[in-house]
Amino acid sequence: MSATGKSSTQLALRDPDIRLMLRVRDDDAGAFEELVELYQQRLVALMHHLVGNAEEAEDLAQEVFLRVYRSRKQYRPRSKFSTWLFTIANNLALNALRSRQRKPMLSLPAQDSGPLGPRPAEQLVRDRGSGPMRRLERQELAERIRQALEGLNERQRMAVVLNKFEDMNYAEIAEVMGLTTKAVKSLLSRARENLRAALSSYIYMDGERVPEGSD
Repeated sequence: MSATGKSSTQLALRDPDIRLMLRVRDDDAGAFEELVELYQQRLVALMHHLVGNAEEAEDLAQEVFLRVYRSRKQYRPRSKFSTWLFTIANNLALNALRSRQRKPMLSLPAQDSGPLGPRPAEQLVRDRGSGPMRRLERQELAERIRQALEGLNERQRMAVVLNKFEDMNYAEIAEVMGLTTKAVKSLLSRARENLRAALSSYIYMDGERVPEGSD
């Protein structure tokens, strides 16, 4: 067995999603349905985080699956399946954002989680209680975080979403985005600095409040 073949076999043994995709490659229709069911919500959520529009996110997710199916015969596992899938998603999202030519984006309200789980702003807010005042505080904080995330450039936003909401490490993000690991670290560092600056009048990044007007 060649080194590439051995590597592919080892990856398939470790990653059940690769085994599922190999069934798709062999024209197992049921396997493709499983794959869509497994990743659809995550893909739509990822696209929504990036493009800020629910309908467009749905369309982009469907396009990802269409590309997966069309390229199934050429599929050769060289990394985790999710890394390969999100590489396709990253490229589509970037193309969509660039094609807008800076047209205004439509986004859901911060408190509207949509059908596919909470938006990033809500996930970044710690639960400090369930009383009415606490809920209002969390809603206000979620809105501020949403605005801060949308203020990041497209590459910083992608890196943050992959890191925080897909739990990808630097190496995986680097593969998805076509960057070096060092470049990803730098990108996330700048993104965190920008988020701190955007939220400095409200919170520290560890969740502690900062008095209005403080440095």
